[in-house]
Formats: sequence, structure tokens, C-alpha cells
Amino acid sequence: MNTALDILKALADKNRLRVVSALMNHPELCACQITELLGVSGATASRHMGLLIRAGLVASRKEGRWVHYRLDRKAAAPLFRWLEKSISGSEECRADFQTLEKIVGITREDLCRKQRGEACCPK
Repeated sequence: MNTALDILKALADKNRLRVVSALMNHPELCACQITELLGVSGATASRHMGLLIRAGLVASRKEGRWVHYRLDRKAAAPLFRWLEKSISGSEECRADFQTLEKIVGITREDLCRKQRGEACCPK
């Protein structure tokens, strides 16, 4: 029962649901891309991602200084199919998809500089 409760708690937050929706349409997103999409601090995005990982919905991998996230589709495939049908047509999801297309067009380094300043990723 804890697993079901963890999953439901993880999805009960609008921002976490937005992240799951974004990951349903992109195989992988960097932490900085998720932070930019949500318009929150890196710490807040990290907290959201930690809850999604603990619920078993999202997996992560580290590549140098970058952390990438992807859905763990095997863990909850029926749930993801249901979510896709339920939320993908919403106005907010469409807006997020448009915003995310712009975000993924920016290099990680440029996005990091935008969020943290020039010292983060010097040219």
C-alpha cells in the first residue's frame, strides 16, 4: 500500500504532474530544463524530483555536472497511459509543451548561465 500512496502523493502536486507530463513527451530532460519549465528554484525542482524518484515514477542519471531525468515507464505503464489520456489535451499541458520546445532548443550551458549567472558556465 505504501507504493500506491507514494505514487498518489507524488502526483498530487501540480508541478510534479507537469514534470511527468513533460517527461511523457521527451525521453529525457535535464534538471535545468525542468527548473526553467516550472519557473522555480533549483532546490524546489530538486525536491519535486526526489519525490517522483522515491515514488518510482522517475529515474535519474548523472553526466558530469548535469542530472538527467526520465520516466520509469516499466514501473507504472498503465498509470502513464491513463495520465496521457487524462491531461495531455489540457490547455496548461499545451502551453508547457510550447514552452518546453523553446527550452530544449537552448544549450544546457546557456540555460545554466541564464539561471545562475555567468560564473556557473563560463564561455
